[in-house]
Amino acid sequence: MQLASRFASRSPVLRADQPLSDDQIRAVVPSIFADAPHASRSGRYSYIPTAAVLTELRKEGFQPFMVCQTRVRQDDRRDYTKHMIRLRHASQINGSEANEIILLNSHDGTSSYQMLAGMFRFVCKNGLVCGDAVADLRIPHKGDVTGHVIEGAYEVLDGFERVAEHRDAMRAITLDRGEAEVFAHAALSLKYDDPAMSAPITEAQLLAPRRHDDDRPDLWSAFNRVQENLTQGGLMGRSANGRRQRTRPIQGIDQNVKVNRALWLLAEGMKQLKG
Repeated sequence: MQLASRFASRSPVLRADQPLSDDQIRAVVPSIFADAPHASRSGRYSYIPTAAVLTELRKEGFQPFMVCQTRVRQDDRRDYTKHMIRLRHASQINGSEANEIILLNSHDGTSSYQMLAGMFRFVCKNGLVCGDAVADLRIPHKGDVTGHVIEGAYEVLDGFERVAEHRDAMRAITLDRGEAEVFAHAALSLKYDDPAMSAPITEAQLLAPRRHDDDRPDLWSAFNRVQENLTQGGLMGRSANGRRQRTRPIQGIDQNVKVNRALWLLAEGMKQLKG
């Protein structure tokens, strides 16, 4: 089994090209298997372990291919902290991309159950988040959580047809150099949002392809180049004082989801302008 970590080398994250087993997940993301809520939760907190929800999702044909959890400074929160699972349904694994359901949760009160639509590109082992093309579902820790999560998974699954429509529409739109640089400039501000500090890299670097197949003028290709370069880092640039530095990958779950969703919305905005 080939494993591919696309976060920092020491981050608690695991992705594989085959469904992950509980033993594999537990070794990297123990918070999914918390056997009780964090001590900070009150008696009103309805504890539904993510592991139990995952078991039921597997019965419905949803399998985990990527897991991660946030890094925490307090050791007592490590086994309860926010975590993310990216799942695929058996009917959705085909072609050069796979639709993924993104499940977020925690057992320390920092997150309700949240479900988003995502897409995984096999060529670059990169996970996208599909903006608001499919509903952002939030399920609080009360009532029939497991049932609501399973219903939400199918709701997201049904919405992937709309995701494909958005993707195909982006592929049909050609950007000239100036338009692509406008898109890249807006994307830079998502990660480097301090107006008093210039970004360490240029729009041209953000648009540079990492493989030949992505060197195309359509909006979908530009979006994917920008997304990969921005989130995975590794580009050589200069800091505010002129020192050479290599850009860092986006590691945190919250920032990763936030930036990915914002990039999708930027691409959607460009699509509407060009439509």
